[in-house]
Amino acid sequence: MGKTVLIIGALDTKGEEYAFIKKLIEARGHKTLVLHIGVYEPHESIKPDIPNSEVANIVNADISDIQKMDRGPAMKIMSQGTAEIVRKLFAEKRFDGAIGMGGTGGTSVITAGLQTLPIGVPKVMVSTAASGDTRAYVGTRDIVMFPSVVDVAGINRISRQIFTRAVGAICGMVESEIELPKEEKPIITASMFGNTTPCVDRCRENLTSKGYEVLVFHATGTGGKTMESIVEDGLVDAVLDITTTEWADEICGGVFSAGRARLDAPGKMGIPHLIVPGCVDMVNFGPKDTVPDKYVGRLFYEWNPSVTLMRTTPEENAEMGRIFAEKANLAKGPVAFLLPLKGVSMLDSEGQLFWSPDADSAMFNAIKSNIRKDIKVVELNANINDTVFADRAVEMLLGMLSVS
Repeated sequence: MGKTVLIIGALDTKGEEYAFIKKLIEARGHKTLVLHIGVYEPHESIKPDIPNSEVANIVNADISDIQKMDRGPAMKIMSQGTAEIVRKLFAEKRFDGAIGMGGTGGTSVITAGLQTLPIGVPKVMVSTAASGDTRAYVGTRDIVMFPSVVDVAGINRISRQIFTRAVGAICGMVESEIELPKEEKPIITASMFGNTTPCVDRCRENLTSKGYEVLVFHATGTGGKTMESIVEDGLVDAVLDITTTEWADEICGGVFSAGRARLDAPGKMGIPHLIVPGCVDMVNFGPKDTVPDKYVGRLFYEWNPSVTLMRTTPEENAEMGRIFAEKANLAKGPVAFLLPLKGVSMLDSEGQLFWSPDADSAMFNAIKSNIRKDIKVVELNANINDTVFADRAVEMLLGMLSVS
């Protein structure tokens, strides 16, 4: 039985291209639902099922007024409208997957809609921007960015191949049935980095053996944001936040910041949240020559040719400690801290380059000085990657789950 593919596009400027993929999708035995997100009337080659006037109306705007605006403000309104109408169409179960095509402007508007769709819903974006930094377009969702190679401008010997393959991708995705487990296990998310892998691996194994499904997120900025987003989606039962290093990057301008909202979602949702200051000894930069000049003279470790780590100072750690305490104080559910007194990473262990008890203590003391009196803080005389630390983290989280 055929599926329905939502086609999202500016049909005023790219009508021929969209008519081409519509025909291909329908030739595969699927239905199409065409959404026009361009500002002007669609090209004669394709008729939308949902006109641009509806995209404008859903955010209380009029398409005739938008047509008189400058490009920037017009695109902003159409992005908002696209997000709202795609969310509405999915809630009404009108489609099974979605595809769009465009340059940077079209990509921005279309992916505003794609980002509203849950993880697992097929999403393909054919874009001129697919080979660059796609974070703004992908966000925290599983959007497949498909390089257009040439501009999305006409059907030629290159675009014909690209568009056909992209159609094959979205059709294959909607045709693929996912086998769901017979029994849904409670979900725990965990944050991990290379420098905390032994700890998180042991925690994951222990929790899995006790009947939990553990989703591990790499603390690279996007990883932290994604973890927070699925917590806010209500899919998670507890968070084992072993690796909170993204705050070091937020404070110091590193490349792996997850933004100021990192650590917020579990507290908002009222689910158990165990916070560990994992890898807060390090700020992440790219190759050594990309480190800001203001950090000349600081302690660095070249993790690999593409990643340079900078040791945080006692002052920076104290700032993080205050922030962590403030975040925990706002939590609506169970929250606790587990502090590794013999180092917060592999590099921050006795004899290693980043070993600095003073810097670690500055953070631990800031947490204890600013935390709510009813929030439990456990100090363990171990490194974060010691077996005893991982086992205690699991014990604490399970205890929080039992009373939540």
